[in-house]
Amino acid sequence: MDFDRLIPVIRRLALEAGDRIMQVYDGPAFEVRSKSDASPVTEADEAADALISAGLRAEFPGLVLITEEQAASHALTATTFLIVDPLDGTKEFVQRRGDFTVNIAYVENGVPLRGVVYAPAKGRLFYTRADGLAVEETGVFDPAEPGPCRVIQVSKPDNAGLMVVASKSHRDGATDAYIGKYAARDMTSAGSSLKFCLVASGEADLYPRLGRTMEWDTAAGDAVLRGAGGRMVRFDDHQTLTYGKPGWDNPFFIAYAPGVKLKV
Repeated sequence: MDFDRLIPVIRRLALEAGDRIMQVYDGPAFEVRSKSDASPVTEADEAADALISAGLRAEFPGLVLITEEQAASHALTATTFLIVDPLDGTKEFVQRRGDFTVNIAYVENGVPLRGVVYAPAKGRLFYTRADGLAVEETGVFDPAEPGPCRVIQVSKPDNAGLMVVASKSHRDGATDAYIGKYAARDMTSAGSSLKFCLVASGEADLYPRLGRTMEWDTAAGDAVLRGAGGRMVRFDDHQTLTYGKPGWDNPFFIAYAPGVKLKV
């Protein structure tokens, strides 16, 4: 893969999809439907999916493309693929809480090598550069021209006082019990893949997820986290999480800054 070509494309498509999502978000009431798994879907999900899919297929016709909205029609047979969640955090979108993102990632041999996470309502844009380093871009977010960027890095955690981030919509007793094993100086909640980006940027040290997620929920955030020096591991055995699994289901996981002493 030519990453110098890939990164401008996925950045541009994420921004364009974010603009389309915000048109729905800032508009009048929108319809919310339930998918077969009972999760919500809106016209914003579908419009962003169509925009990103068309753009990626035009630019990279030889690559397998997996998106949340089209996954049911795919059987994964490739080890290299693009994976997209056009609107991660639909519950936050529906409740107009702002913690939703556009996620696009490139996976090769089980590893999310590059990715972009855009939170249009929060005005935050994270992605991996062609060289693999993770950055946060600031400015006006012109799809045609990148603005100022700062390289981001995970924190150097103090295990006597960790900053923990947890899910806003999927918090449960098991998660709270696990977090209780750590000495936490503070805790914050966030929706969607923003949690990965908070760890990647050093704003949090630890993000445990003891609940169901899919690969399109995590691949882009995982790529940004890895590019910032962070890690994402399985909850059960602390082995690195991989992609391209049957059904695209993830196990429970922990995303963290190296230096955090993981509990079992």
